[in-house]
Amino acid sequence: MVTNDGATILKSIALDNAAAKVLVNISKVQDDEVGDGTTSVTVLAAELLREAETLVNRKIHPQTIIEGYRIASAAALSALEKLAVDNSKSKELFRKDLIAIARTTLSSKVLSQDRDQFSNLAVDAVLRMQGSTDLSHIQVIKKAGGKLSDSYLDEGFILDKKFGINQPKRLENAKILVANTSMDTDKIKIFGAKVKVDSTGKLAELEKAEREKMKQKVDRIKAHGINCFVNRQLIYNWPEQLFSDAGIASIEHADFDGVERLALVTGGEITSTFDNPEHVKLGHCDLIEEVIIGEDSLIRFSGCAAGKACTIVLRGATEQLLDEAERSLHDALAVLSQTIGEPRVTLGGGCAEMNMAKAVDQAAQNVAGKKAIAVDSFAKALRQLPTILADNAGLDSSDLVTRLRSAVYSGMTSSGLDLLTPGGGIVDMRDLGVVESYKLKRAVVSSASEAAELLLRVDNIIRAAPRRRERM
Repeated sequence: MVTNDGATILKSIALDNAAAKVLVNISKVQDDEVGDGTTSVTVLAAELLREAETLVNRKIHPQTIIEGYRIASAAALSALEKLAVDNSKSKELFRKDLIAIARTTLSSKVLSQDRDQFSNLAVDAVLRMQGSTDLSHIQVIKKAGGKLSDSYLDEGFILDKKFGINQPKRLENAKILVANTSMDTDKIKIFGAKVKVDSTGKLAELEKAEREKMKQKVDRIKAHGINCFVNRQLIYNWPEQLFSDAGIASIEHADFDGVERLALVTGGEITSTFDNPEHVKLGHCDLIEEVIIGEDSLIRFSGCAAGKACTIVLRGATEQLLDEAERSLHDALAVLSQTIGEPRVTLGGGCAEMNMAKAVDQAAQNVAGKKAIAVDSFAKALRQLPTILADNAGLDSSDLVTRLRSAVYSGMTSSGLDLLTPGGGIVDMRDLGVVESYKLKRAVVSSASEAAELLLRVDNIIRAAPRRRERM
C-alpha cells in the first residue's frame, strides 16, 4: 500500500493492542462521518492520552482527569462554535469558502501540486448534487497515462464498456433497460441434470429449442420499446445479433457497481423478468455515445434523468498514484458534501486549535482543585496540533507556536501558521484562505476526547490465554 492517508494506513495494519484498536476506530468513524481529519483525530487522542499518562504518574485519579477533560472539551467546542462563520446566504462567498476548504484538504495530499484545478473540479461536482450527500452520483474513473493535471470533470455518466458488434455507436433520446439476466444460449440451466440423446439430429433439435427460447426472450425485451439494453451478465452472439437486427444497442457485463449506478442516474430500475413491460421503469438520457480516453473507448451517457450525475476522469502515471489521487479526491468530495449540509466554516493552520486552547485555559481558571490540572493538560494537547503542523513543514515549531500563542491570546483570533513561506510566519488565515469545515473540527475534538476518556477508564487489560488443544 502506497499512501499518506491516515485512515487507509491504520485500516491496513493488523493490530493486537486494545488501545490502538480504539484509535483506529475513531479514525474510521471520522472517515465515514466527515471524510477528512482522520490523522488529526488520531494525533489529538494520542496527545490527550500522553498528557493523561503524566497526570496518572503524578497520582491524579483517572476519574478526576476525565472530569477535567469533559469541562475542557465543552469549553473548546463552545469556542469553536463562536469562531464558526456561515456564508451560505451568498452564493459567491459560499463557493469561495468551498474552494478554500477543498484547497486546505488537498494541501496535505498527493494532489497538492494541482490543488487549484482539483478544488474547482471537486466543488463543481458537489454543487451539481444540489445538497445531496450521496457521493454515488459522482463516479470516479481511473485511466493510467497522461499526468494528474489532465484529469477533468465530465457532465455525464461514463461506463467502461463497449457496444456490441454492428450496433449503433451513437443514440439520441435513449430509452434504457437495465437488466440482470442470463443471455447465453448454449447451456441448459437445469443444474445436476443430464440429457442423453441417441442421434446428432436430436442434439440439433435441442439447440434449436434453446435458440428459439432465447429469441422469445429477446422479443419480450424488445416489447419494452427500448433502444439500449444494458445487462449485468454476458450477452452471447445470437442474442447480440438479434439486438443488432432490431437496431438496439446492447452493452454486456456492465459490472455490478456500474449497473447500480447507471440505474440510479438514468432513473431506471434493474429488471430480471420481462413479462410485464408496463410495470418496468426504463432509464432515460439525451445521448449515448462512444468516447475515447487515453487509449480506451468508453460509453458516455449525457443528459441523464438525474441531472446531478457526473464523472471525474483521473489521469496519472501509475496505478498507485491513481489510487492515492482517488483517496485524496474522495476526502475533498466528502468534506464538501458535508459542508453543504452544515455550511459553517472555521479557520485552519492551527488557528482553531489555538483559539480552543485559549478558551480551555480561561476555563481552567474557574475550576477548583486537581481538575484544573487536567483542564490545563487538555489545552496543552490542543497546542500540540499546530506544533506537529510546523514540524511536518520542516520549520522551527517551538518559535512559531510561541508566536502564534501570543498573537491569539492577545486577541488576533484569526492568526494561524503560514507554512508555505520560507521560515514560516504568523498570518491572518482569512487572507491566506486556509479554511476548514466546522463539522470536521467539531468531530475531531469530540471524538478524540471521548476516545481518550474511554481508554482512561481502563484499569487493566486482561488477556485470555488461548484454549489448550486436547491431545488425542
